[in-house]
Amino acid sequence: MRGKNIFATKWGIICVGAIIGILAPILQKLGNPGNMGICVACFERDISGAIGLHTAGVVQYMRPEIIGFVLGAFMAAYLFQEYRPRVGSAPIVRFFLGIFAMIGALIFLGCPWRALLRLSGGDLNAILGLLGLIFGIWMGTLFLKKGYNLGRTQTSNPAVGWMLPLMMVGFLLLMIIYPQIEGDPKNGVLNYSIKGPGNMHAPLFLSLFVGLAIGFLAQRSRFCTMGAFRDLLLFKQMHLFNGILSLVIMALITNLILGQFKIGFIDQPVAHHLHIWNFLGMALAGLAFALAGGCPGRQLFLSGEGDGDAAVFVMGMIVGAAFAHNFSLTSSPKGLGAHGIAALIIGFVFCIFIGFTMSKKSV
Repeated sequence: MRGKNIFATKWGIICVGAIIGILAPILQKLGNPGNMGICVACFERDISGAIGLHTAGVVQYMRPEIIGFVLGAFMAAYLFQEYRPRVGSAPIVRFFLGIFAMIGALIFLGCPWRALLRLSGGDLNAILGLLGLIFGIWMGTLFLKKGYNLGRTQTSNPAVGWMLPLMMVGFLLLMIIYPQIEGDPKNGVLNYSIKGPGNMHAPLFLSLFVGLAIGFLAQRSRFCTMGAFRDLLLFKQMHLFNGILSLVIMALITNLILGQFKIGFIDQPVAHHLHIWNFLGMALAGLAFALAGGCPGRQLFLSGEGDGDAAVFVMGMIVGAAFAHNFSLTSSPKGLGAHGIAALIIGFVFCIFIGFTMSKKSV
């Protein structure tokens, strides 16, 4: 089923950004945490807790949106004959990039999508996060200009590309078989928060439907926050960035209509106002995203269309969330985790080391 991909046009990606910008605040209104209608990093962190990889009781929930992102992209790829099972090289590097991307995001308390949504909800702390994200991506472009590459992609067996979608199907089945019981932190094999952000969620099947729709549209449009800033910095191209602007504008309008806009730095939901660490947390995340070739949302969509490398990065983020909470690396509204600064330093050292050693020319 081939033909012109209208979602990949200028107005197509603007429409996709607008749809995400409308749906995310609606999910927040229907139960998702404040300024977190959609946050890939936070939701993968919740999944990590739901399957017991970490024990932070306030952030444990099998988020249907993440499941939907992968399966929606999977359906779109098959429907439009774009399912291409493939792998490249350096899987262990991609895995660790996922770990440090998650650590950086959880120091800021959000992925690039949530940074945009926090800004559209009036959280001015997001400005520091977005500046850090841009700085980290800019650092990544320096390595890209000097020939940074994790290896050539090769076609693989179709089963390779099915692995992450099948895992997501398994997660969905577990959620249906072992649904949340009010007041009970565990049902069968899944953990459920009974308080905190993990206990704030829109209805299961509505969240799943929104995730499927966004996954489908994002796969068609190649929507990617990291790619938008990278293309703007490297090539002065606005195509992907148009989608980002559309998302912020429509999310702002939707938040105003729903009464969810509150401007300021203080008392923002699931946020802290330590400006240096907001900046540096997202700088680390942005650098890791640039070196891995996509933001966390894009990695999920690529996984759905058969990219085994993206799936490894996703698994790295889920494991990284466990490290972040088990070793007190993540932030909270009260401030930095006990070892967050050390984790930031290690993360930057790792990413810069990878950037130098996997570039064809010295930077």
